[in-house]
Amino acid sequence: MIRVLLFCLVSLAGVAATPACAAPEDYELDKNRSAVKFGFVFDGADMTGHMPVHAAQITLDVDNLPASRVDVALDARAARAGFFLATQAMRGASMLDTATHPLIRFRSTSVTGRLRDATVTGELTLRGVTRPVILRAAVYRQPETAPTDRDRLIVLLTGQVNRTEFGASGYPGVIGDTITLRILAYIAK
Repeated sequence: MIRVLLFCLVSLAGVAATPACAAPEDYELDKNRSAVKFGFVFDGADMTGHMPVHAAQITLDVDNLPASRVDVALDARAARAGFFLATQAMRGASMLDTATHPLIRFRSTSVTGRLRDATVTGELTLRGVTRPVILRAAVYRQPETAPTDRDRLIVLLTGQVNRTEFGASGYPGVIGDTITLRILAYIAK
């Protein structure tokens, strides 16, 4: 994974140096290669989990990032949290409450910055509660693509949320309030 990101960093100059696009373009998410991971503290130990993407609408303008936007729904019912008991607790009524709220949605409201250092501000809806969230983002070419290829890209998003602000307040003292996010999205036109 690190080798892929290093290759992308070195090759990013080719994406930025290509001619300007006429307008924002729609991209499809490769759900099989993309990964939505989250981290949390469980009884003092760092843990990770993952959650599949249910649907995604991605519009990207590499020449004018503010014209870009994203709307993603995650399948909370299929989330995994490291081991069986943690997964069951996470899906339960005092945490994600997946029986009532099967999807988690993020909708961007603004994108600012540069390809390697962008900020995506948006609204996250979790358990029926919508709150603002800020993610850091970087856009790279996929490995083994031509320096001018903008058809296949990788978007890395990172950030964090406080679960209790969304009402996911179960298991205090056992599960930390801060949830870190690391999303690696493979996209193509």
